[in-house]
Order: sequence, then C-alpha cells, then structure tokens
Amino acid sequence: MSDAYCSDCKRQTEVVFDHSAGDTVCSECGLVLESHSIDETSEWRTFANESGDNDPVRVGGPTNPLLADGGLSTVIAKPNGATGEFLSSSLGRWQNRGSNPDRGLILAFKTIATMSDRLGLVATIKDRANEIYKRVEDQKSSRGRNQDALLAACLYIACRQEDKPRTVKEICSVANGATKKEIGRAKEYIVKQLGLENGQSVEMGTIHAGDFMRRFCSNLGMNNQAVKAAQEAVTKSEEFDIRRSPISIAAAVIYIITQLSDDKKPLKDISVATGVAEGTIRNSYKDLYPHVSKIIPGWYAKEEDLKNLCSP
Repeated sequence: MSDAYCSDCKRQTEVVFDHSAGDTVCSECGLVLESHSIDETSEWRTFANESGDNDPVRVGGPTNPLLADGGLSTVIAKPNGATGEFLSSSLGRWQNRGSNPDRGLILAFKTIATMSDRLGLVATIKDRANEIYKRVEDQKSSRGRNQDALLAACLYIACRQEDKPRTVKEICSVANGATKKEIGRAKEYIVKQLGLENGQSVEMGTIHAGDFMRRFCSNLGMNNQAVKAAQEAVTKSEEFDIRRSPISIAAAVIYIITQLSDDKKPLKDISVATGVAEGTIRNSYKDLYPHVSKIIPGWYAKEEDLKNLCSP
C-alpha cells in the first residue's frame, strides 16, 4: 500500500493497486483514482533452483550508442528441445563464424560493469568509464597493453570526473589482478591519449579528503557523532598548509577522532579500512598535531581532552 490524495476524502489516504485491472483505488471510499495504469515491473519471477536455459526474457537490453549497431544485434539462442535443433544449431554456428566488430567492446563494457557493481558505483560513472575506453580504443594504439589495467584506469578516471573518487587501492581490489603500478601507468597513458585527441589537458577533478571520509568511517563502524566530527575536522584541515595526500589526511583525522572517543580504534584497523600504511598515518598525524585545537570541533572534545592526545 501507498498514500495518495483522494479528491472525495479531501486528504491523503491509503490506496490499493488492482494489478488485474490496472486501477488505483482509495482504500477508504473506493474511488478509482487512476485507471489502466501500465505496470513497468517484470512480468515474471525467477528462482535460484530454476534451470538456466529457461530464460523468460522476451526483450533485449537498452540501446548503446557506443556500439556500431547500437547494441540491437540479434543473437540466436541455443535450441530448447529436439524441435528445430538442427536449424538453430546451424544458424548458431554461422553466427559465431561471422565477425562482430563490437565483440571486444562488449566484453570490455561487461568487465567495467562488473567492477562498478563490486564497488557499488552509480550508472553515470560506469557510462563515463565506457565512453573513456571507447575513445581510447578508437585511436587503435592500446594493442599489447594490459587490458585489465586499462579498464581499471578508465573506471578510476571516471570516478574522478564524476566527483566520486575512489583510491587506486580500491580500484585495484576489483581489477582482476592488475597491480597499482600497472593501473597508474595505464591512467597516465589514457590521460596522454585523450589529451592528444582534444589538443588540451584532460580535466580529472580535484580530490578532497572529505570525499573519502564517510566511506572510511562506515568501514570502521563509527557512530554518527564521530562521523560528523570527522567531516567537520577534515573540512577545517584544508585551511592549513598540510602537504599530505587527501587520503592520508582523512586517515589521520579519523585516528584523532577515534582517540578522543570511548570507542578507540587501533592504528592497524584504520590502516586496513583506509588503505593507508600505518607509518604514513603516523606522519600525517604528526603534521596535523600542531593544528589539532583548531581542527577538532569544540562540541566534540574539550581542551583538556586534546591535551591528553599522544604527542607524535
């Protein structure tokens, strides 16, 4: 049930949707508020124990402007039962023999989609990564390069451009074996190629420590009050000339905030959650320590608490 405004009751009431007739009915007075509605949900249900060959889908995927045929090519399915088995299998063989110019792109887009799903990224980032890869591929200069690293680098750049950055370590965790160094090299290569294509440098977007804060805090299971304090502290830290990477600053701020709370987190746990080495967090903490009284919100910790912080 959901709520909608009923013109007879003159107020918001609970409505019932009649799936057989497509009518939306007021549960109190029975007035039909909307008729012959189109149900856009699936017309079937699938279960884990059902056969994989029994696919109820009767339509293809959405169009894809990055593919030569718009993604609307026909695929001949495997024969289901004995009827028409010879004809279907023959057509399938001929289809496989035919060269599909988009086969490589389709596989690359599937890999990007898998990586995006594993990182919980939105569709706009996935589409941007697909577009970046297509532009690089059109230049025909990526042959012989590590494909997994190239796809991971496309996703990394897309996250930066959509203002939803991920660390290289996070991208590396879903990159099918590509190392951080390989992804870094692939990123430099892509930026160079896109720059040559446009005749100008590629806009990557600026990374701020606050971009990672909520996700890192969630990984550590911090409470809402600590998360709010960490976000305020990391925003304040940008006012000072702290020459550390945004990720290192975020990790150091989290360390300070947790040390001021009852739920103290070991440095090792913060290192695992943020992907920053323990030594780097210590050095960043050392740089932040002189400004800690101006960075930490007054409502979260008193001056006496700040004095009790361990000196670096």
